[in-house]
Amino acid sequence: MVEKKVDEDNAAASIISSLPVKEIPGTCNHSLASRIKTRLDFYYKQREEEFFRSRIAAHGSTVFRVNMPPGPFMAANSRVVALLDAKSFRVLLDVSKVEKKNVLTGTYVPPVALTGGHRMCAYLDPSEPHHARVKQLVFNLVAARKDFFIPVFRSNFGALFEAMDAQVASASGKSDFNKLSDAAVFDYFCEACFGVRPSATALGSTGPTRATKWLLPQIAPLLTLGLPTLLEELFLHTFPLPSCLFSSNYKALYRYFESAASSTLDDAEKLGLDRKEACHHILFVAIFNAFGGFKAALPGIFGLVAKAGPSLHSQLADEIRSAVAAEGGEVTLAAVGRMELTHSVVYEALRLDPPVKYQYGKAKADLIIENHVAAYQVKKGEMLLGYQPCATRDPKVFGPNADEFVADRFVGSAGRKLLQYVVWSNGPETEDPTVGNKQCAGKDLVVLVGRLLLVEFFLRYDTFTAGVGTVLLGKQVDVTSLSKATGGAATVQS
Repeated sequence: MVEKKVDEDNAAASIISSLPVKEIPGTCNHSLASRIKTRLDFYYKQREEEFFRSRIAAHGSTVFRVNMPPGPFMAANSRVVALLDAKSFRVLLDVSKVEKKNVLTGTYVPPVALTGGHRMCAYLDPSEPHHARVKQLVFNLVAARKDFFIPVFRSNFGALFEAMDAQVASASGKSDFNKLSDAAVFDYFCEACFGVRPSATALGSTGPTRATKWLLPQIAPLLTLGLPTLLEELFLHTFPLPSCLFSSNYKALYRYFESAASSTLDDAEKLGLDRKEACHHILFVAIFNAFGGFKAALPGIFGLVAKAGPSLHSQLADEIRSAVAAEGGEVTLAAVGRMELTHSVVYEALRLDPPVKYQYGKAKADLIIENHVAAYQVKKGEMLLGYQPCATRDPKVFGPNADEFVADRFVGSAGRKLLQYVVWSNGPETEDPTVGNKQCAGKDLVVLVGRLLLVEFFLRYDTFTAGVGTVLLGKQVDVTSLSKATGGAATVQS
């Protein structure tokens, strides 16, 4: 009877898909020993990239079943269906097919005690009423402050490059870009959005450190910190870190937003949100989404450009300076819009190293999911997982050099057609966020900031060298030399 039922299901599926219908390979042995073994493979033996690629090779499929860490006792159910190619991954972006309730961090959910007792917008499905209100609040904020994003960036990152210059010229001969960037982007985003630079308030210079400490317990179950395995397994991957350890940092951040974001909170009340709850949402957007995202994305962009070398640096400098000169020496949206190679470099960096690597969703109904070669049946309620670095490096889309940094990949009409497969924002780059989807509300701002980083740098310098390594959330960039702009450089105006 079971075989007959499977045959009937396959027959029905074949009507929907022209591809052959196959059973999803892989197993999800839910025994304690099996889930812990999977966890050890993921964190220590293989690490995440090899964890997924080895299973693609073993199953001969980019769609398979697997237990996903952290597992016991952090998550009650570890079973997922992995979707690791550009085609099958797309179902995770379609909220008509997948539910996004409490899936931001996958098979476990951080305690709401870390966010003032409220579920944040990132954990809400678009069908939940608060989702539209909070996302609209963010849209309103970005629209209201649009004229500040460029000048405030130039002010804060101009100071960053001056500090970098001094550090490289010092006895140490190098500058930690990540440390400088964390401080600059924290002040930048908050000042641009709320008009008050955090470092000029009671927070002082502690903002980035407090923000990082608050982020830790929310993402720790997905990380390894380089501590002894036994300690990490016990304190990071088996039981959640106590929220009370991080409450003082959260309260200090909350006080800043309660004061600085008063006009945004006024708008929140007009949208039907409780003022105090809205403050928690604004804090989460600013710290978890924006600061956390930029903390990974900006070193990723800068590190890839560093490794590309002087030839690309020269091309970027020429394009950037010519576009700015055409605007009378001013960095404007129009000038940035003409920088096609600069734009492509940022897209390529976000494709290779997306700031958020995982996407999850629960099937809203029985689904037929296709990869490039077959169709698979997924049952209602099953958890689906996408690992973006596999999906956005799909050789069937990006060719044999899919794993390589190609600066001009998105230049020209052929390049622009590939933007539909750049999905770092939880949606295609060719589409826009709305209150009814889960695409990043600040998608365009993130891309703008990535371009502004290169603009500000190459208005000042011709080329540079840096050591590029790996740290907790992405790339570590230590700048070791800087060559100041020579002939043809545009005047730096802040």
